[in-house]
Amino acid sequence: MVEQNLLLLLVLMPFVSAAIAATLPEDARNAEAWLAGLTMLGGVFLLVILYPSIQDDGIVTRPVHWVSSIGLDLNFRIDGFAWLMMTLVMGIGLLVVIYARYYMSPDDPVPRFYACLLAFAGAMAGLVLSGNVIQMVVFWELTSLISFLLIGYWYRQQLARDGARMALIITASGGLCLMVAVILMGQIAGSYELDAIIAAAPRIVTHPLYVPILLLFLIGAFTKSAQFPFHFWLPNAMAAPTPVSAYLHSATMVKAGVFILIRFQPVLGGTNEWFQIVAGTGLLTLFLGAFIALFRHDLKGLLAYSTISHLGLITALIGIGSPAAMVAAIFHIVNHAVFKASLFMAAGIIDHETGTRDMRRLSGLAKFMPITATLAIIASAAMAGVPLLNGFLSKEMFFEATYVWNNGTFLDNAAPYIAVAASAFSAAYSLRFILAVFFGPPSRDLPRTPHEPPVLMRLPVALLVIACIAVGVFPQETLGVVLQTASESILGSKTPEISIKIWHGVNPALIMSIIAMTLGTLIYLSRRTYIDTGEEGPALTRRFSFARGFDELMNLLSTKLPRQALRLTSAHGLQAQLRALVLLALAGAWYAVINLEWHIPRPTIGQSEVVFALLWLVGGACAIGAAWQAKYHRFAALILMGGAGLVTCATFVWLSAPDLAVTQLLVEIVTTVLLLLGLRWLPKRNEEIPGDDALPARIRRGRDLLIAVACGGGMAAIAAAVLLTTPGVSVGDWFLRNSYVEGGGTNVVNVILVDFRAFDTFGEITVLAVVALTVYALLRRFRPAPESVERPRPQREADEQELQDYLYIPGLLMQWMFAPIITLAAYLFFRGHDLPGGGFAAGVTLAIALLLQYVASNVRWIEARLTVLPIRWMAFGLTLSTAVGAGAWIFGYPFLTAHAQYVDLPLVGKTPLATAMLFDLGIFALVMGAIVLMLIAIAHQSLRVAPKQRKSEGEAT
Repeated sequence: MVEQNLLLLLVLMPFVSAAIAATLPEDARNAEAWLAGLTMLGGVFLLVILYPSIQDDGIVTRPVHWVSSIGLDLNFRIDGFAWLMMTLVMGIGLLVVIYARYYMSPDDPVPRFYACLLAFAGAMAGLVLSGNVIQMVVFWELTSLISFLLIGYWYRQQLARDGARMALIITASGGLCLMVAVILMGQIAGSYELDAIIAAAPRIVTHPLYVPILLLFLIGAFTKSAQFPFHFWLPNAMAAPTPVSAYLHSATMVKAGVFILIRFQPVLGGTNEWFQIVAGTGLLTLFLGAFIALFRHDLKGLLAYSTISHLGLITALIGIGSPAAMVAAIFHIVNHAVFKASLFMAAGIIDHETGTRDMRRLSGLAKFMPITATLAIIASAAMAGVPLLNGFLSKEMFFEATYVWNNGTFLDNAAPYIAVAASAFSAAYSLRFILAVFFGPPSRDLPRTPHEPPVLMRLPVALLVIACIAVGVFPQETLGVVLQTASESILGSKTPEISIKIWHGVNPALIMSIIAMTLGTLIYLSRRTYIDTGEEGPALTRRFSFARGFDELMNLLSTKLPRQALRLTSAHGLQAQLRALVLLALAGAWYAVINLEWHIPRPTIGQSEVVFALLWLVGGACAIGAAWQAKYHRFAALILMGGAGLVTCATFVWLSAPDLAVTQLLVEIVTTVLLLLGLRWLPKRNEEIPGDDALPARIRRGRDLLIAVACGGGMAAIAAAVLLTTPGVSVGDWFLRNSYVEGGGTNVVNVILVDFRAFDTFGEITVLAVVALTVYALLRRFRPAPESVERPRPQREADEQELQDYLYIPGLLMQWMFAPIITLAAYLFFRGHDLPGGGFAAGVTLAIALLLQYVASNVRWIEARLTVLPIRWMAFGLTLSTAVGAGAWIFGYPFLTAHAQYVDLPLVGKTPLATAMLFDLGIFALVMGAIVLMLIAIAHQSLRVAPKQRKSEGEAT
């Protein structure tokens, strides 16, 4: 059980740290780095603790119950291969964090950087450790989303925005294909558990849908691992900060693609289709990436295409699929992660200390940066496959896998030649990296004078280079046992006895390696002038640009086709478009309603029914009056609309729904005041509606009245259908019987919201937080239109002073009401589990207390005396609600499972307490923060247009 909880902690820890990092102040660089570093170090520590259990038992699992009744549960599992991948994620992540502390500028938004980096580590952990394939795809898409934020970190740069958009579209689209593939595999296997799907491999391979499943699956894997023809997004992601590139290209993002290929090779591999597509794509990507890398002038561009090439090498090994090839693939994942992370960091150091990454301007840096040059040269030699370094060992295993006869096809026979040619270009671009950057005459036109970086910035590179040498010299002692454990988790009984040696004698693999190194040296030295100073690649590769084709396709799909469709189908004007949507929904609703079987009871009309009808006559009159007055006087329409809302509140009270009545009343107050604040910024009413010029006003209004009546009748019919078409016992009876027994509360409505259907509420408050942030983001850039008829325009300072004097008494009264309303909010919160109230009502009440101060007092006066920080309230509320839900996992219960019991308190006695109360507290904080955030955004519009403060139309005070 301890190992299981540690496994769960391994997944949750990065996300919790990311949430904390996002809330730290901008100038807390050291605190951010310590938080991220300790999180990564803690992950490594947890992996060390878990390793003995993995060696003994093979797999450690941690199921997390979610909605077990429909088979929707989380499941985390770690075996030898997952352990090895997680060690790369956390270990290299730790080194990247140390490196980033010195790489990132003090002017950069460091909290956002570390928060996204930690969240990305969490997403990778969830992907690698998922035991449920649907859950795996969710984390897969999460890595695409967070990588979008990391690649676009410097979002003010056009290249960063374009690269992030391209990466997200390609990898997320592949994720959708992967989702379809795993759903089909789950249907064939009868389960979405990974172990069950692996056990059902014979049924999946022989199923008629095998080929569609394979193609969809490979599209998902190839897009993430940048395989041809989806390779072009990776070089375009180089606008990301170098720590991000080092992390994404070595241990995380792109490795997710080859990870899932290895994970599902026992399920989908072993067929001719698998060999032809996977091995063929891998070999093509291997050669193409190495060839283009040789001609790139940007250091990170060269390393990006090198990454593509090495990913192709790993993919080719997986496509070959023999036990030896699979061992080589896993081995090269580790080796590539080590030397590629060190090379990206070295490239970042060069850029950081010289001001450029252009190899045409860099030369002779070994004289100014001897230590950095030594480290980069060793890492480049490992990338080229020089003996006594780690890259040499796995590349020799690759040569051996291609040389051994597999199936005798043309691709099988051509594989050794393609491998040698691609490795020759790999040696050539590695040699270019060394000679062009570190040797030759010193550069004289660099933006900065080159010098060595701080020791701790160089330390991660040094540690990785030491790892390259250690694995190259002592391979069996350093990685033999771990590689054996990882391979057994994939191959099972087919795993060969792994004994990695430096010298195997003169064999075909060694001869191929010598040929490749010799050819690579000749290629570069014979064409050095052209390669170092010419265009970025031959004319053929420049002419057929996949990135340019992608941009043209996006332009077609996002601009040209939508404009054509809009021209053919759209109506002119917002009202006409809304009318079409409403009529479409109306038709669907009425079609559903008329096919229901109604069970209408005989009505009884008494005195109470007559009073109720009169009440609703008043409400209907208010609603009609609001619609009529909206044409002439918006303020009057708002008051009448509030009257209709009060009638709704009275209806809830009449029908014995006090909770709904309280909530409706509070929401009416908030929305009325917020609308009142916003009315003054609306432009003049346009009497002429575009697209309706041919209709007289009377006919147009009559038509709209009929549509409104039909829609209102449709809503009434839907409500009646819920009540009158299902005779017998309703679900409400079950809630009435069990709210106290299982939820610990007598207020059934509140128990439903925070216990029985807490997950729905959790989703709703998340949506509310998103809406509030969106409103704030839009309004902070909003400038009232000059023709706004309701905008206040004081003609004289005396008029403004007279208005302030007029509001003095109401403002004073509302200040006095502040404390009683806070007390009311606390009263509603603490009684919510047993009596009408709750966190939502209390949050709205407290927001009203603040809202009244903004309405009756000066905004500056309020904010000089009261600090609210609504975004932090929202973050606290959402974090607390999430923590309460996740806390149930520790005790083996589903997410958001509540516990209630009586507690003896001093001087109070037995008091009912429930964990749902903490969840309710999160709702309270988030609701209050969301409303106040929108209130502040609207209230500050007055400051933006005040005559004394506004110096220009675009200035925000």
